[in-house]
Amino acid sequence: MIIVLKQGTAKKDVDSFIEDVKSKGLGVHVSNGVDKTVLGLLGDTSKLDPEDFLANDIVESAERVSAPYKMASRSFHPQNTVVTVGANQSGITPCTIGDGKTVPVIAGPCSVETEQQIMDAAHAVKASGARILRGGAYKPRTSPYSFQGLGVEGLRLLSMAKKETGLPICTELMSISELKYFDDVDLIQIGARNFQNFDLLKELGKCGKAVLLKRGLSGTITELLMSAEYIMANGNENVVLCERGIRYYDNYTRNCLDLSAVPYIHKVSHLPIVVDPSHACGIRWMVGDLAKAAVAIGADALEIEVHCNPEKALSDASQQLTPAMYSDLMAKLNKIAAVDGRTM
Repeated sequence: MIIVLKQGTAKKDVDSFIEDVKSKGLGVHVSNGVDKTVLGLLGDTSKLDPEDFLANDIVESAERVSAPYKMASRSFHPQNTVVTVGANQSGITPCTIGDGKTVPVIAGPCSVETEQQIMDAAHAVKASGARILRGGAYKPRTSPYSFQGLGVEGLRLLSMAKKETGLPICTELMSISELKYFDDVDLIQIGARNFQNFDLLKELGKCGKAVLLKRGLSGTITELLMSAEYIMANGNENVVLCERGIRYYDNYTRNCLDLSAVPYIHKVSHLPIVVDPSHACGIRWMVGDLAKAAVAIGADALEIEVHCNPEKALSDASQQLTPAMYSDLMAKLNKIAAVDGRTM
């Protein structure tokens, strides 16, 4: 249920009203806008009548929310959420996602392989305008015989690259037991295979770090938002959604990139959404076109895989751009972003 309070309501009256609502066994999410305060009631509101709240002089309107997700709903939080990655760290340049002014790119190799490899990639993507460095330390692979990542050593190498370049880092978390090693990670990625690992999502709600939540291989938009709800309901509102392609009946690309998810999520949710064209198609020469389309349709950020020698990459070799390809693409993306008054 959503309750909108009248403009100019005194803080003491707002606080008193909230305490009264909480006394009914409900949680309250407060969204303070420029003109009004919106209260989202969390819990079982089935026995409450919106008309009862209208009897209070400070209430402008009260209505039920049909969407199963509450905290992720734009009805609960009309203003766009802006997530800051890498703030308050000496030597690190923070990055904002969802500010409507920039379209930051999260770039880097699929996997961290060696110190030289991640350092070269980090410097290359930074030189071409990347705002966050990505690289997999833990790799969920379809085959148990494929490269599984360097684990803790990969995280150490990412931290070295972060310190040397000043780029915040993004890498994937696969299990709760690994979370203790992620202190230096700025944006924790939850991959498509784990997007409904609810125990893991609950723990992320307690950690306070920014989370990049990817849509599942066959996940619906509602399921993605409900997964975000798990994180937010447990105390962490720093959630960024990611459209990375979904499974479909054809096989000429790795997945099918659902670009319609971008405007739809902007309509129903306040959370920023990233598009990952690399995993969507799995084909190097298609990544640029999909990235351009994503910026044109309003994506808040991009995630693109870049490797200095992709033919020798230990994972996803066919979809990673070379630094030269990435640099050329960024120049084109800047022109597209400029149409809406944004920069990369």
